[in-house]
Amino acid sequence: MTAITARPSAGTRPCTASAAPPLAEVEVDLGAIAHNAGVLRRIAGVPVMAVVKADAFGHGAVPVARAALAGGATWLGVATLAEALHLRADGIDAPVLTWLYGADEDVLPAVQTGVALSVPSLPHLHAVARAAAAAGVPAVIHLKVDTGLHRNGCSPADWLGLVRTAAQYAARGTVVVEGIWSHLAAADHPDDPLVDTQLGVFQWAVDLAGAEGVQASLRHMANSAAALHAPWTRFDLVRAGLGLYGVEPVPGRVSGLRPAMTFRARAVLAKSVRRGAGVSYGHEYRAPQDGRLLLVPVGYADGVPTTTSHRAEVWIGGRRARVAGRVAMDQFVVDLADGPGQVGDEVVLFGPGTRGEPTAAEWAAWAGCPVQQVFTGLGRRVVRRYTRAAQR
Repeated sequence: MTAITARPSAGTRPCTASAAPPLAEVEVDLGAIAHNAGVLRRIAGVPVMAVVKADAFGHGAVPVARAALAGGATWLGVATLAEALHLRADGIDAPVLTWLYGADEDVLPAVQTGVALSVPSLPHLHAVARAAAAAGVPAVIHLKVDTGLHRNGCSPADWLGLVRTAAQYAARGTVVVEGIWSHLAAADHPDDPLVDTQLGVFQWAVDLAGAEGVQASLRHMANSAAALHAPWTRFDLVRAGLGLYGVEPVPGRVSGLRPAMTFRARAVLAKSVRRGAGVSYGHEYRAPQDGRLLLVPVGYADGVPTTTSHRAEVWIGGRRARVAGRVAMDQFVVDLADGPGQVGDEVVLFGPGTRGEPTAAEWAAWAGCPVQQVFTGLGRRVVRRYTRAAQR
């Protein structure tokens, strides 16, 4: 396994050889990212957009973007203009699409650096056109239609007006309508009738655009779940978010993805406990037997969900042990019972699951939240380390 040194953040001091190992770290296997991009590309049979918004779901946008491109992705997707420009500033020149910005935001830097802009409304389109005129180059745009998610995107009632205006700007050379796209609401259940209902609206929108002279070369709807399990939604491009990070997006279906993230910490204190003793705030947990407790120096400030108290498990000493009592801001306690565990031991909160350790999906189930929230909630105190593990 080859470790990759990440560029230190501003204001941090580089580690020295004599420095103690971090109390907590996230290891990101870039080999797994590349592998997953390849799996998605092979199964989908069309180009893949690697979605690296929110700092690549907490995994690190720039290293993940490079690994995904090396693995076969050809596009990158982000939410904000700042995220897109961050990729460009780090020398990534692959096609990038950004989709969440206000019509009053300055999109000129995006146009100047060749970032494709999603356009969900006439005000957004006019803003992009003004920026293109100022830049002296056409803006690349993807028109977004709301097919039923009722979130971002142009409503069907306003679609004709948006398409006609885009066609006018395109005729002047102000914009290039490269894509038409939408977002599925229930792709993690591919047999849900809503998938086909949205597909019908999307096809209507594409056909109407074509009738108005807008022939986009890229039509895209499918996220990871649809890319893997709903082939009729793939069109010309699929957008891989959760699957890129190794989480199977449809429960019960396996595609050969490899989880990329491992979250681990070092135990800092061990002590004996008597049966019935209360543990952590409120004494909501009481030791079921005489045994030992272990203190783990991460808490909700580091991304450990408070709602996992009493339910979650960790991996230590070759077995699982239960989280005992409330998760605090900076720490939580593990009930070892009569099992192994001592100060300095590695405590794995989640990983690939290949040794029997909990997975991020399990933590999401314990927390009652999406697994994306588990990833993106990881705090800044947790050190990120990048590796390229041998192929498994």
